[in-house]
Amino acid sequence: MTGSGTDRTRPSIAGQAPIVILVEPQLAENIGMCARAMANFGLTELRLVAPRDGWPSGGGLKKGATAAASGATHILDNARLFPDAAAAIADLNHVLATTARERGQMKRVVTPAEAMPGLSERIGTGERVGILFGRERIGLTNEEISFADAILTFPVNPAFASLNLAQAVLLCGYEWLKASGGEPPFRENNPSPPASRATVLSMFDYLEGELDRCGFFPPGKKPIMTANLRDILHRLDMTEQEARTLRGVFKSLAEGPRAGRSEPKA
Repeated sequence: MTGSGTDRTRPSIAGQAPIVILVEPQLAENIGMCARAMANFGLTELRLVAPRDGWPSGGGLKKGATAAASGATHILDNARLFPDAAAAIADLNHVLATTARERGQMKRVVTPAEAMPGLSERIGTGERVGILFGRERIGLTNEEISFADAILTFPVNPAFASLNLAQAVLLCGYEWLKASGGEPPFRENNPSPPASRATVLSMFDYLEGELDRCGFFPPGKKPIMTANLRDILHRLDMTEQEARTLRGVFKSLAEGPRAGRSEPKA
């Protein structure tokens, strides 16, 4: 799906969403990839707490982030800067802090799947909520985690629990969009209605008749074998067009040689 799913003619997801707060991010590329992950799942507001190399309006740092954002530059352009985590969350009503390590704090611990429905309810009542993401190497400090209402962590391999910053943002965004009723960008496109019983039974009659003529059924086995065959075909849950097509396949296989068609060459 890399690069192939961007369609700027379609409306973007709108509405309030959790605010993503990156505390002292170290690499411009990570900031850009976080913006891309946010755009994938309808997260629009990014706050940056004292980026290690600053956040200039131009120059190499911003250029690297823009390239990594892969089109999500509107999120970078609107990102707000803060001197510390306390300032970044001062106007919020509810805050989650991400960490992969147990910190010895008596806080509720939730996964993204558990947390996002509650965040959706809070946002629906007008609350402003945010998610703190820590530094690439050391994460959040214990003091920064103490600012939060709950700890957000991920169900990962405990022997290798560290996530890339953008991966963590992406997982949260995915669960957020699920919890807020997000739909895939497309569904299957099959305008044909479900197959009618008449079409299905006609296909059964034709297939079983041809199998009978070629001696497929052993003596005394036909009733049970036809019942099993019908069960197999019923599990296909065919549309009208699919049932007609499948009957055409059976007919071609059965009548092809009799119509003088040459056998395929080895």
